[in-house]
Amino acid sequence: MKTVLSTVRGVTRRTLLGSVAAGAALALSATPLLAQQVQGGTLRVAVLADIANFDPHQFSFVNATLIKNLYDSLIEYTPDGRAMPSLAESWTVAPDAKSVTLKLRGGVKFHSGGTLDAEAVAANFKKASDPRLGKNLFPTMSIVQDWTVVDPSTIRLNFKNPVPERQITDLLQFTTIIDPAGIETVEQRPAGSGAYTLAERVVGQRIRLTANPNYWRPNEPVSKEVVITIFSQDQAATAALESGGVDVIYGGTARSASRLKAAGYPVLDGPGPLVQVFRINSTRGPFRNAKFREAFNFLMDRENILRIGYAGLGQVVALPWAPSSPAHDPGYARTYGFNLDKARELLRQSGLSPAEMNDWKLTVNAGDQPSVAISQLVQQTLRRVNITIELDMKEGSELVNSMLEGRFDALFGGIGNIQKFPSRVATNSIYRTANNPVLKDPHPHPEYVDAIRRVDTTLGSGPEVKAAYDHLNRTLIQAAFGIPTNTYDQGIIVTAKTVAGFTLDMDNMLVLRTTGFRR
Repeated sequence: MKTVLSTVRGVTRRTLLGSVAAGAALALSATPLLAQQVQGGTLRVAVLADIANFDPHQFSFVNATLIKNLYDSLIEYTPDGRAMPSLAESWTVAPDAKSVTLKLRGGVKFHSGGTLDAEAVAANFKKASDPRLGKNLFPTMSIVQDWTVVDPSTIRLNFKNPVPERQITDLLQFTTIIDPAGIETVEQRPAGSGAYTLAERVVGQRIRLTANPNYWRPNEPVSKEVVITIFSQDQAATAALESGGVDVIYGGTARSASRLKAAGYPVLDGPGPLVQVFRINSTRGPFRNAKFREAFNFLMDRENILRIGYAGLGQVVALPWAPSSPAHDPGYARTYGFNLDKARELLRQSGLSPAEMNDWKLTVNAGDQPSVAISQLVQQTLRRVNITIELDMKEGSELVNSMLEGRFDALFGGIGNIQKFPSRVATNSIYRTANNPVLKDPHPHPEYVDAIRRVDTTLGSGPEVKAAYDHLNRTLIQAAFGIPTNTYDQGIIVTAKTVAGFTLDMDNMLVLRTTGFRR
């Protein structure tokens, strides 16, 4: 039996504020400060998109500004991937790995004044396990059989089969707790226990948060008010920072962050970058041919994609894992590097005619400059192997619907949550093993489904686990329905020199409870 006990608060805070994952593309430009070295005030934050809704179980990046400020998770990860207590002050994995028992922190109140107890957590598990309401949490809940409320402060999750420990802690970290009284209306109104409460929202313009006076973490939040302003253009947000109109930019472009860093502004990126993936609908056109798909492992000019799309801020990858993932293997990026000769040979082996190879379009997010730039680069590269394609420019709801319903041949799209347990990749639409909206059911790549299942059922931490990861990596390369190119950070933080004390989050969400102004 393994018990993880709560951690002394001072040690936890120093770890959260002071650690940065190895290999991060941007160095931590500002020295993190402890709470006694920062003071509160009104923190002004610039973002480039309004939120979609207040449901923390919908892990859209546009919601990342608020999720960890209005809500708390059961546990948290430090930037180097260690599980730490949060709403669950301890958790015990059963010897057979078929259940985990959570001891909840006492005295935690929701913003409504209601008590956070085992029944409240059970209500969240019920929501998360509903295919209609669970949003991004639903696939992660697939390992859960049911749950038992042991007493008001204790709840046990029962699994369908033995589950690896890291997959269990991923589920606990991913589960953000909503006030049961607000579950039905959470898309319209927040219902959390987090460091801040919602004071005002003007759709498309601003969001104002005020400090939660009953927050369970002592002396937090540091800043008593946060004003989030939505800017329509990156240049306008940058100008506001340079003129002193805002204190923080969250989620700006890599190109602007690079320029501001050179001008002396502190720039931070977190330990959980996204991975850009050339998504292939292997049920359409020439992409039904395995050799044709495999050729794209060598047709991606990753170095230039990183340079043109993201100002060189990130890492080249050939697998869908961030550098901090236990399945990360940099050797694949060397083995499957840009190589037109190898690509031509695979194209020849496909047996497809020139007309068949040209019978598809590359869908492009017209509203995202990096996506446009890298799609144009790929279009130019393909001409070198006699493949001439059109770019199908879409944006807004038309783009989202096409992407989520599989109405595309190929497109670029980022994926997240892949820096944790490797099978977490299956929460993303293109990588889902069941109910895949792009590839449909039955899944056209059963070898991939089996590889994910092998990872999910391999317990321990020895060579058998690494073998399961290696098998999954080889399968992904061969199935080739997604061709990763590089890591990038949607959650880059650029600050005024007066701001300090950021808590870095494993999902690169904005966490402001420890942030304030230098004394």
